[in-house]
Amino acid sequence: MIDDRTESASRLLARAQFECSAAALRQAPEPDRPEIAFAGRSNAGKSSVINAVTRQKSLARTSKTPGRTQLLNFFQLEDTARLVDLPGYGFAKAPESVRREWHRMIEAYLQNRDALVGLVIIMDSRRPLTETDVQMLNWCAARPLPCIILLNKADKLSKGAAASARQGVIRAIDGAATVLSVSARTGTGIDAAKLAVVDLLLPQTV
Repeated sequence: MIDDRTESASRLLARAQFECSAAALRQAPEPDRPEIAFAGRSNAGKSSVINAVTRQKSLARTSKTPGRTQLLNFFQLEDTARLVDLPGYGFAKAPESVRREWHRMIEAYLQNRDALVGLVIIMDSRRPLTETDVQMLNWCAARPLPCIILLNKADKLSKGAAASARQGVIRAIDGAATVLSVSARTGTGIDAAKLAVVDLLLPQTV
């Protein structure tokens, strides 16, 4: 049974609407409300997780071709807050020059966006903590910035293997982030993810 706090978080996130896309930080909306950003490798299912936590089928663009998110995409939660979909990183088939530009864009946003209050890193449960994932965690620690790790595609593992993967990440990062196992496809862990996101975004509202 869904408790009142989780239902409140669900209702808030379900209000998300596309606001704008930005090719550079100077094109972003005014930093006038708290933002949570979503980051992850291009094949980790980042867009699918965003759609799952907002209960919308196509809020974030999904594709069978990884790497289609090449801009900073801003979604408004009425006038209360924003969600931000960052370019997916680590897509080997993208030209090196394009990957460098995505990297610079993400770095500029994480280091300089005053409205940013937390980062959600989407990882594949089967292949967590890649080199770039660790770099994202280091950026969070340097700012410092609270972080949530969502280990997506938990349905691809047995229950025991998914739990083991989560514990392995928890040990490896030594408290640097909240770690949850989720599946955008089946909905496993999504309610817990919603609550964790809103607790960072607007801690006094739920």
